[in-house]
Amino acid sequence: MPKNTICLWFDKDAEDAARFYAATFPDSRVTAVHRAPADYPSGKAGDVLTVVFTVAGIPCLGLNGGPAFPQTEAFSFQIATDDQEETDRYWNAIVGNGGAESACGWCKDRWGVSWQITPRVLTEALATGGEEARRAFEAMMTMRKIDVAAIEAARRG
Repeated sequence: MPKNTICLWFDKDAEDAARFYAATFPDSRVTAVHRAPADYPSGKAGDVLTVVFTVAGIPCLGLNGGPAFPQTEAFSFQIATDDQEETDRYWNAIVGNGGAESACGWCKDRWGVSWQITPRVLTEALATGGEEARRAFEAMMTMRKIDVAAIEAARRG
């Protein structure tokens, strides 16, 4: 067991979410599903209580804790992409399966977990500083899904 694991609180769909993540992102898998040994405040004995899974190499635990603590943008997974095709694939998988678009490369999946689908070209542009970073940043601020060609054009001025 890893020393540090991200715990994501779900209402009741931790297993569905984990299986979706495992099917969507490389280096992702579901490794265990644990059922409640007794009734608990938001479930019954035998219900899925926790799911051990990995998302893009990050160890996670999904907890079916009930509706008390919904997901917020205070936590997000950031997925670095190499090109528009990869950006589109992840974005469309999340948004196209009951998720929702947001601004600047952010979207939410159907369970409310936030994702930043971030092309490396954007990260590199912002890291350069100066006018190139300003132009890339201003271009990004007009986008929902990041448009790699538009970021590259903004970098060039």
